[in-house]
Amino acid sequence: MLIRHLSIIGVGLIGGSLARALKKAKLVEHVTGCNRSEDTMKRALKLGVIDDYSKNISQAVKGADVVVIGTPLSVSEKILPNIAESVSTKTIITDVGSVKGGIVNAARESLANKFCNFVPGHPIAGTEKNGVEYSFEDLFVNHRVILTPLKETSPDAYKLISEMWESVGAEVIDLDVQYHDEVLAATSHLPHMLAYALVDCLAGMQERDEIFKYAAGGFADFTRIASSNPEMWHDICFSNRDALVQTLNIFSEHIDQLKVAINKSNSNELLKIFRRAKEARDKFNKEENDKI
Repeated sequence: MLIRHLSIIGVGLIGGSLARALKKAKLVEHVTGCNRSEDTMKRALKLGVIDDYSKNISQAVKGADVVVIGTPLSVSEKILPNIAESVSTKTIITDVGSVKGGIVNAARESLANKFCNFVPGHPIAGTEKNGVEYSFEDLFVNHRVILTPLKETSPDAYKLISEMWESVGAEVIDLDVQYHDEVLAATSHLPHMLAYALVDCLAGMQERDEIFKYAAGGFADFTRIASSNPEMWHDICFSNRDALVQTLNIFSEHIDQLKVAINKSNSNELLKIFRRAKEARDKFNKEENDKI
């Protein structure tokens, strides 16, 4: 697999890391970047992440063999018409968004006869840092990338995008669009909501300075993701509203069970919850370590 011309719309942590990894593997000849901020593009150019850039989407994707959409979800759906009018019927398009339902519907409408070349994707990788300056070539090694191909998806387009991710060290798995959004609401979106809510709650307490002064390592570990991009997670909340609200409701019921057990000094119930959680977490941790 060799990508002659790759265009990345939204050169941040994910798009920048993908470009770096493909360049390291010598699997791309030319990378064009596109971003609203010219300063970002100049940094990406100086870092060697891209080879040239344009602030104009139509110009940036012209002649591209593969287009990767790495913009926030609220932007991704809006720029599809610009991409559609400027790419050829052979150009393969993919994205890296954390929610698939909205982008798939928008792509189906905007891309028309080019929709078969759209391969929805979501790399399960990242850090709490944002921006191309934090991108690095090994970001996807030993991480999963979820693809959600549709019945209309071209086998050739799917094959190339799958090979692209595998070539940078990722494990590619396929999921149904709706199932992807439901699973990610529980495993990714909910934890971010909890981290944001906890930090915001503690920061609003009268004794906030004392509270944060005595916070231990567990607090830092649990709340690390509260440093993630607020605008990005704002978009994710509304893009995956139904699945996220359902998951929040289930979690809220579980918190109520904890409160009741503590309030009623129900030692057996509390230990059951803690032991189930420890067993599940230890099993997950072992399976992840065994893969490495």
